[in-house]
Amino acid sequence: MARPHRRTARGLLGGVVLAGALVSLPPAAAGATTATAATTSGNGRGSMVMVLDSSGSMADDVGSGRTRIAAARSAVGTVVDSLPDNYPTGLRVYGADKARGCDDTRLAQPVEPLDRAGLKRAVGAVKPKGDTPIGLSLRKAAADLPERPGGAIGKRTILLISDGEDNCQAPPPCEVAEELGRSGVDLRIDAIGFQVRGTARKQLECIAGAGNGRYYDAPDAKALTRQLQRAGQLSADGYRFTGRKVTGTPDTGGAPRLTPGQFLDTIGPNEKRYYAVELDGKSTADFSATGVPQPGAAVDRTDALTAQVESGSGSVCTSATEMFGQNEGAAPITSGISRVPSESGDGLCDDSGRYWLSVERRDAEGSDSARWPLELTFDVEKPLAKGVTPAQSQPDYGAAAGDGNLPDTAPKDVTGGTGFNDARAIGRGVWRDRILPSQTLWYKVPVGWNQQLRYDVEFANEPTVRGFGGKFSYGRTEVHTPARHPVGGGTTEFGQQEIYVGRPMALRMGTVPVAWTNRYENHPNVIPVHHRGDFYLAVTLGAGANEIAENPRIGVTLRVALLGEEKSGPEHRAPVVKAGDPGAAAGTGDGGGGGWPSRPVIAAVAGGTGVVLLAGLAVAYGRARRKNRTDPMRSGSW
Repeated sequence: MARPHRRTARGLLGGVVLAGALVSLPPAAAGATTATAATTSGNGRGSMVMVLDSSGSMADDVGSGRTRIAAARSAVGTVVDSLPDNYPTGLRVYGADKARGCDDTRLAQPVEPLDRAGLKRAVGAVKPKGDTPIGLSLRKAAADLPERPGGAIGKRTILLISDGEDNCQAPPPCEVAEELGRSGVDLRIDAIGFQVRGTARKQLECIAGAGNGRYYDAPDAKALTRQLQRAGQLSADGYRFTGRKVTGTPDTGGAPRLTPGQFLDTIGPNEKRYYAVELDGKSTADFSATGVPQPGAAVDRTDALTAQVESGSGSVCTSATEMFGQNEGAAPITSGISRVPSESGDGLCDDSGRYWLSVERRDAEGSDSARWPLELTFDVEKPLAKGVTPAQSQPDYGAAAGDGNLPDTAPKDVTGGTGFNDARAIGRGVWRDRILPSQTLWYKVPVGWNQQLRYDVEFANEPTVRGFGGKFSYGRTEVHTPARHPVGGGTTEFGQQEIYVGRPMALRMGTVPVAWTNRYENHPNVIPVHHRGDFYLAVTLGAGANEIAENPRIGVTLRVALLGEEKSGPEHRAPVVKAGDPGAAAGTGDGGGGGWPSRPVIAAVAGGTGVVLLAGLAVAYGRARRKNRTDPMRSGSW
């Protein structure tokens, strides 16, 4: 899912910077309007209710001597066995109690912490009888799902399994799905069509699209089981959010004031949100915005998320836009920017005072209409200590562009996280995981000063479904800095995205070496790589893979290398860190943090760490350095 970058007003800043903050600005002045103090941790494990078609047609033969309802019982049993313990799950049925009746829908098992035996008993007792009141059942199912407590962000899923279209139309199911889809940020409707064609399939596709969800086709009993597993697991494995609740404004007037930390908001289609910050004239400010649509929801290639910093005079200091770059289905999207005072000290964005951070979402007609959860990080960094001369910048990929440095050891099993906040810590080595269609898995690798991250993502050879024809999907990866700035988009060294059709496919990705003065470079994939810390690896499999692969999950392997000797700090001639030294960032490959030391945290919800912008000495050093070296943009290095 290539995400082209657009950055503006670089000349005002002398380079876009930053990874996070080891040193923050002073606390906000008393009486300032700030974000809500309470921390919200929406862990993503919301709730799910399955809505099962129990109309008369479910008594038909599935084609192997079994009835459709028998196949559905088996599939439901398989999915409840695979769901995590205590995940709130319920079952609603329709057409099970009357031979005729468009009010025939009931909650067979309430939505409560997972009761596997109870759900199996409930579905086992279902006997197909009557009509197909899908619209009414969807409306009732939404009420079955408990509200999230305290404004926390989670995912509430309605999972519809049907073998036909609504024959009641009171209310029309697509209209109900659209109404529910617009009702909040957390509701999703997935639909599985069991041996459906024509009008019935179109209706189920409409329901899923209007409900911010995905349609899964199940032409036989085996397909029903795998598609139900996919939809159920995707619901349970939602992005884990962390942050303080804040509400942005449509313009700068009355915008909430942020202090360094991590925040949660929401953003609607084609909406712009503003947030105020107080900055001094020497420190760098770092900002990231992560939009989290429902996985696989409708998007256009050009749908985008733009982050921007504006000065009090209205000047645009810096801006970055991330695009989906595909129309197969949504995945988390992150845009990151930084404000750094210019070298001359007289730039339009150098003054101390109030600035505004803004996030804008752009959507094409027909794209996802739901509000997205929005996770924001804001950090600041002050100058390096007086008298410290930073090491030279390192803008070249060098040996990392090749494949000879990647490990070839036996893979270790690992389970990727759901987002930045629970990304799985890995290090050097070979790691093996499994991924669902529409899913993004997250990992973090500690990278030290002077070190260079290089990795491959390999999607496995999988058995494909019979008759999938010329359909194809994609795999992609993105690497983010400790400040969550995306690096992989637009690089000429590596490719983010490749077609996946069930056969082996690999993606290559990496960064330049970590150097403090990379912030003064011109290339957008060099500038952010200027501080040690946890670099985040995001791996996505396209939604269309659910029509290709026979197994519910698809195998994925990561080969991770850290090149170069780690230095003890950002300064010139810093000593090499030896194995076992305090502060060593090199991963040990055990998946438990890789030897990355614990560090003081700015705030409990802060997102990202980093160093600080050099003022006087670094300015002089940077000027002298550029006078004596060739600009890589002109030398053909890129």
